[in-house]
Amino acid sequence: MRLAIALFSSTLLLTAANAASPSGADYIRAHGAQGVNLWRLANQDREKDRHISQRPALVVQDNSNIVFKADTEEPNEFPDQWFTQPIDHFADSSDTFKQRYWINTRHYTPGSGGPVIVLDGGETSGEDRIPFLDTGIVEILARATGGVGIVLEHRYYGKSIPVSDFSTDNLRWLNNDQAAADSARFMANVTFPGIDEDLTAPNTPWIYYGGSYAGARAAHMKVLYPDLVYGAIASSGVTHAVLSNWEYYEIIRNAADPTCVGQLEHATLTIDALLGVPYAKRYIKSLFGLEDLAHDDDFVSVLEAPLGYWQAKVWDPAVGSTKFDEFCAFLDKPILEKGSVSSLPVGHEDRLVHLPGGIKLDVSILNYAQYIKENYVSRCDTTVEDCFGTYNDSNFLATGLDQEWRLWLFQVCTEWGYFSTSPPDPAHPRIVSKLLTLEYSSKICRQAYPAGKYFIVPPMPNITAVNALGDFAIAANRLAIIDGEVDPWRPCTPHSDYAANREDTILQPFKIIPNAVHHYDEYGLKNISDEPEEIRKIHGQMIVFVMEWLKAFKAPGSR
Repeated sequence: MRLAIALFSSTLLLTAANAASPSGADYIRAHGAQGVNLWRLANQDREKDRHISQRPALVVQDNSNIVFKADTEEPNEFPDQWFTQPIDHFADSSDTFKQRYWINTRHYTPGSGGPVIVLDGGETSGEDRIPFLDTGIVEILARATGGVGIVLEHRYYGKSIPVSDFSTDNLRWLNNDQAAADSARFMANVTFPGIDEDLTAPNTPWIYYGGSYAGARAAHMKVLYPDLVYGAIASSGVTHAVLSNWEYYEIIRNAADPTCVGQLEHATLTIDALLGVPYAKRYIKSLFGLEDLAHDDDFVSVLEAPLGYWQAKVWDPAVGSTKFDEFCAFLDKPILEKGSVSSLPVGHEDRLVHLPGGIKLDVSILNYAQYIKENYVSRCDTTVEDCFGTYNDSNFLATGLDQEWRLWLFQVCTEWGYFSTSPPDPAHPRIVSKLLTLEYSSKICRQAYPAGKYFIVPPMPNITAVNALGDFAIAANRLAIIDGEVDPWRPCTPHSDYAANREDTILQPFKIIPNAVHHYDEYGLKNISDEPEEIRKIHGQMIVFVMEWLKAFKAPGSR
């Protein structure tokens, strides 16, 4: 069977299901300058939805999926609370800002000696973490220990904003040291509404929890402030900062459905080859609806976007995304009702579509093209260069408080790195284009953050500032390391294949969750017994080791 089709993108009659977009923060984490463009499209979509909505509601999202929805007419169990912080902990200045937090006192009994469980909000609005205070890990541990639960919003994110805009100079206080000092000052000085007794550290045991970037913060807090942090849990904690984060896609390549991976590998090699042939380049770009996108690296970075759906997987179907699996299924679907060729190996003659100029493409590439058009290009209301081009520096210079993308990227550009690239070995199998180089992925740092009067973004991030705190080997008593087996961020955690293995003990737990993606233990159900076996197991283990830690606690004055 051979399929013949002319290359006119407007006549490709392929169907697609609508795909939900990852959250803006997820785009920025994975896609650099192109991520800013995708962040803008996601914001545009949210604005459209807001106008359509008939009833106002507070919608809190994580990885593009609604995880908590509180009708604004109902009582709010977790109202905003505020704590005053200095903008600069390390200078003689009186300038302050208000840091937001939320508190769960459901299980608190005065005088019981229960702990405070604090969750670091990380690189997003703290509102996105409220579900973990309600049914997730904070609630689980607070219920088990009779403790108080806290979500602490990170400086600059959500409403904990200390500056009037996000210019280079005004972002200079957004760094590891300042954020850690915020947490330490909060722990040592906070007074909670409705609670008369002193629950500050170190006289009360504080258990510091974080996931992903905030997971690294949890580990760092145990190292930097051991007298305040009695115990810490680093979930998917990226304690290893790196410039080229090519292993992110390598995890996906090794863990995803083999058929899908084979199609992506084939598509990547084919498209890269065609981009090197002048007459074929416009054909392949036209197929994806991106013929007017000037730069080839911008083109392939759009094609990379659906891979971010892998990180959006969550074990709880109420909050997890199935978009990655849907994307894979779309690549494998029959074309033009000619029947399925999915049983044939990718590249088989009967799977090839013949195009002008002697170009032959596997059917999965046509499906890939239609997916990109349906789910990305179709959302562009102007030109594709305006929507997906990344070479116009002026598009990245706005510094208003609505430009939230500037926050995590600033941290990436100054201390963390994690630039998404192809593998350094050109012969290594890959599912992203060879055009995704470190130079391309990091150019946003030079574009978005011109030198200020008081601060200059370095040519490359100072990843030593992160790695000096322990890197892969970070360890301490009462510091738990928990990671997901198929988390694309695992190569940057202590469970990386580059890291030494270590013993799993009560005092230094070191646990991997089988088939888990990103901080799976952070999510939870009201009834733990309803959770899947591996999640129920890790939650049970976490309760056990935290309870064991607490048995040994003695306030400084009683030692």
